[in-house]
Amino acid sequence: MNLTLFDLDNTLLAGDSDFEWAQFLIRRGLVDAELYEAKNAEFYAQYQAGTLDIHAFLDFQLAPLARHERRELEALHAEFMREVIEPMMTPAAKALVRDHLAAGDVVAIVTATNAFVTGPIARAFGVCHLIATIPEQRDGRFTGRCRGTPAFQAGKIERVESWLESLGLWWTNFSCTTFYSDSHNDLPLLERVAEPVAVDPDERLRSHALRHGWRILSLRQAEPSSVTRHP
Repeated sequence: MNLTLFDLDNTLLAGDSDFEWAQFLIRRGLVDAELYEAKNAEFYAQYQAGTLDIHAFLDFQLAPLARHERRELEALHAEFMREVIEPMMTPAAKALVRDHLAAGDVVAIVTATNAFVTGPIARAFGVCHLIATIPEQRDGRFTGRCRGTPAFQAGKIERVESWLESLGLWWTNFSCTTFYSDSHNDLPLLERVAEPVAVDPDERLRSHALRHGWRILSLRQAEPSSVTRHP
């Protein structure tokens, strides 16, 4: 039995669902355009630089969820899936996930983006296990706060291990453990698995992967590119 974990944004998706959800709300006139354009760009730049304060970001990201009824949000998300997410789901990414599922792997998507945004995306990939940052709810309505540990940086390890324990499993139950990611922010979990794979990686992750002989893969093509190993 193998364990295969996938990051979502800029890994399985050819873009960032977190960033694009905020942009979608701006286009719909549901948030202040000037404020949200600036803050969205600022937080995204911090993420890329590895300096993101995840709790400050979540205060920003989750606040709009608390302003709307769940039914309205779900209707908006259905539009978001059709207009934004489906074009970002590349054939190569779909094929890679399908291959791991067909091989009988235990497969999960592990993402810092909140579960409201990412739940339908995981289901669209055919993945039933989602480890995501959890937006708190009260009586079915979002509060604008996060519940538990965000699935970000080292928090991904904590959340994955809690999930494994809930299944009565541990790392040692698997013949091989693999994690696919594009971001240096995921180095803690990449270094925890037996087979780290850098997917269309940012420059910091690419350099790290080259130094350590990790596989480097592109999913931005019609089919997955040949995996490259470096000494």
